[in-house]
Amino acid sequence: MNYLTESYVDSLALNSSAIKNGKDLVKKNSFPLLCQSEDGTIIFGECKGSGKDPYRCSVDVAKEGNPVFRCSCPSRQFPCKHNLGLMYAYTSGKTFITAPVPQDIVDKREKAEKREEKKKEPVDPDAPVVKRKTNKSALMKKIAAQLEGISIAEKLILQLVQSGLGGLDKKALQTAEEQAKQLGNYYIPGIQTALRDLTLQFRAEEDRETVYTNVIEQLTTLQALIKKSREYLNSRLENPDHPMDTESTLEEWIGHAWQIAELREYGRVRSESSELLQLSFRSYTDQARGEFIDEGYWSDLQNGQLHITRTYRPFRAAKYIREEDSVFQVVEAKELAQYPGELNTRVRWEEATFREADSLDFQKIRASAHKSFPEVIKQVKNQIKNPLSDKRPVVLLQFAEIKKTETAYILLDEQGKQIPLADIPYLSEPTTHLLSMLNKTFLQNQAIMVMFEHNWKHNRLEAQPLSIVTTNEVVRLLY
Repeated sequence: MNYLTESYVDSLALNSSAIKNGKDLVKKNSFPLLCQSEDGTIIFGECKGSGKDPYRCSVDVAKEGNPVFRCSCPSRQFPCKHNLGLMYAYTSGKTFITAPVPQDIVDKREKAEKREEKKKEPVDPDAPVVKRKTNKSALMKKIAAQLEGISIAEKLILQLVQSGLGGLDKKALQTAEEQAKQLGNYYIPGIQTALRDLTLQFRAEEDRETVYTNVIEQLTTLQALIKKSREYLNSRLENPDHPMDTESTLEEWIGHAWQIAELREYGRVRSESSELLQLSFRSYTDQARGEFIDEGYWSDLQNGQLHITRTYRPFRAAKYIREEDSVFQVVEAKELAQYPGELNTRVRWEEATFREADSLDFQKIRASAHKSFPEVIKQVKNQIKNPLSDKRPVVLLQFAEIKKTETAYILLDEQGKQIPLADIPYLSEPTTHLLSMLNKTFLQNQAIMVMFEHNWKHNRLEAQPLSIVTTNEVVRLLY
């Protein structure tokens, strides 16, 4: 169990509060019994609780990167503080006696092993691929409801525009927000969120010019979303066997939450092992969605692509969902699911192990960086001109120099082409000022990951630095 370290246990916890509670149990000596199996693959014990009987907890670490937690407590958190405390007791060097594994744990482990063996059974290559059956009647009812909801959303937008954006008062906004809530009955949560985001813009404490710029952009997006959603859903209504759109993000815009089983069915899962290294990380609050979002930016060491991971934690259930954090090791994912998308596709995995990054990893990342700024700018512009595309793509660039002018920083490539660096409003976290604190060696002939955004005021693309990749490390400016 060499991989069971304190930092690894931290990564398993739901949030910082769970980490503290788990460690506090160890400090308070709440474990009168600490045991491990003879082969060291299971740790188990008893933890004092509020009741008369102690809680019985165990952690099965036989499968590296996919520990199995069990506890007799009623907590809905997973892993609970007792499981975390048990692991922290192990990593802190507490004495674990070798003892026979309780029979109930043995039985559960055997059942799990049988399920795994069944999964590994060879598949007949000549056997037909069995796809999930679609309940056409239910699907058509759902699509009909979605189309009805789209019509309601369209009328709501028309009312807002006709009443005059400049004349919207608190009463009008409240009415619009109440009408937007009704869309929750029409299976279009993505469109509902986009409308809620529109109304929230008017409540933002910003100057009107900035608000109107954002609102016009969102109205353009909503118009395109409603038009494309209606066309797409009508085509599926006419032909229920029509496959889902797995090339664009339209399904997610409407509000579909992709499951790994669906992505696997549509061939969007890489079955061989994948290696990724996180280059940047941030957590933020999305009021329109009503969720906390943990977002990581990763370099795929196999093909050099930049991926995004997102964990959504609804406000009401945040304490039951694991809070993600920065990861500094290479993640070796057994199976990588890739969502529909463009420049930066979202990915996820269920099982993974970790290893320390080495110079070869950094070399691979640097080799994948784009050398020509004009080509990158053209690629970014082609993406953001689509109303439903990601307006803030992330790109890895190879640069010759980061230079400071009288007013700002600029990025230069080998041909002397420039990209202005600036703190883009979307991130709400400044990083460009950190460049002045770096050693000059970091500002010459390195690779840099930036997020692009179109500055409407100056009508130009600007990029905010997120991290710099050298030959032996990743210097994070946003983490």
